[in-house]
Amino acid sequence: MVYENIITDEGTQKLRPYEKCLEYGAGALSNAELLAAIIRTGTRGMNSVELSEKIISNVGDLNGLHELSVADLTAIKGIGKAKAVQICCILELSRRISKQKAREKLDFSNVSTIAEYYMEDMRHLEKEHLVLVMLDTRCRLIKDKVISVGTSTGSMISVREIFKEAIDNRAVFIVLLHNHPSGNPAPSREDMKVTRNVLEAGRIVGIELVDHIVIGDNSYFSFKQMQYI
Repeated sequence: MVYENIITDEGTQKLRPYEKCLEYGAGALSNAELLAAIIRTGTRGMNSVELSEKIISNVGDLNGLHELSVADLTAIKGIGKAKAVQICCILELSRRISKQKAREKLDFSNVSTIAEYYMEDMRHLEKEHLVLVMLDTRCRLIKDKVISVGTSTGSMISVREIFKEAIDNRAVFIVLLHNHPSGNPAPSREDMKVTRNVLEAGRIVGIELVDHIVIGDNSYFSFKQMQYI
């Protein structure tokens, strides 16, 4: 819970973000103060909170911070390379924590849920990535892994590597996902061939292919939904 703007006594208002966090906890800090506690110092004519307010204002809201690269941040007066790296690392850590929490509640037996979960990570990729999702007997996530990275027009897919990874991680079910950099999720002939090969190999080794999902730009194609599996 965020207690933003609740602590208002004069003594507290004079505390710098770092000191305020030590005294009252991070929940007592505003968004700008949280960022200011990370960057610690401001620049000429602008303290750390004012600089932080300017940064957040420029990107619209806190979500906009995730779009900033180290280069974007160092272009801001008062933000050096060390501060930029700190901010980017904290934002990435925050993203991974949120994703981990979402993953724990994710129903991997639901095609649309899986597609939505991986959509933002995959739809902007400029090269084709193949992701192997490994599940246990209750369709809970064991692990996911990028198996191959191709060009803008395709990737090299090894059925052997897919099942070696699945067996090593004791997977009972697997899901394949790959993106189409063109944004069009319609499967190619090669996609269909690979799906058939993985499906048949899975039957032999006893690991079921639950689905093969092709990620486009805010759209997807499910081999299961279209009854190819």
